[in-house]
Amino acid sequence: MGAIHIHEFMSLDGVIDAPTWTAEYGFDPMMGEAIGAITARSRGILLGRKTYEMFEPAWSNRTVEDDPGAPFFNDTTKYVVSGTLTSGSWRNSEIVGPYDADTIRKLKDDVDGDLYVSGSGTLVRALLGDGLVDGLHLFVYPLTLGAGPKLFAEDAAPSKQTLSAFERYENGVVYLAYRPKG
Repeated sequence: MGAIHIHEFMSLDGVIDAPTWTAEYGFDPMMGEAIGAITARSRGILLGRKTYEMFEPAWSNRTVEDDPGAPFFNDTTKYVVSGTLTSGSWRNSEIVGPYDADTIRKLKDDVDGDLYVSGSGTLVRALLGDGLVDGLHLFVYPLTLGAGPKLFAEDAAPSKQTLSAFERYENGVVYLAYRPKG
């Protein structure tokens, strides 16, 4: 049975919107190592429709020479949670249908390894609400944005997490890894 690991770029006030605001901070190579450790054990990518539609044009033509993460994103099976898509144009894509916690539990059981999630705010909030997240990997940027989609829904039930890893990078970003307590 695999685990679901969420990776998010996040502002200090919890905004996880399309992270165009991260550009001015650059990308510390150690951040790539942390993300690489998550993807190395993942055998599937779980995405919501919006993130899938953003990632497909951004990643589908990249090569390892362009970005060391390209083979992972292009060669790994992408499981897309969507009630509107019927097929995907990005190779190795499977549409799993609208969000259903039981479908995701079965996917966790069926995939031989972990499932990696990036972005996909609506999906992530549903996964968190249903207790399906095994690891939160947050890259917190030193700015506030005020408005925008947050990691946790405003009406989310309280939950306790255990800090499992942390790092500080030269660009001011802090990596915090959490797993459910208990």
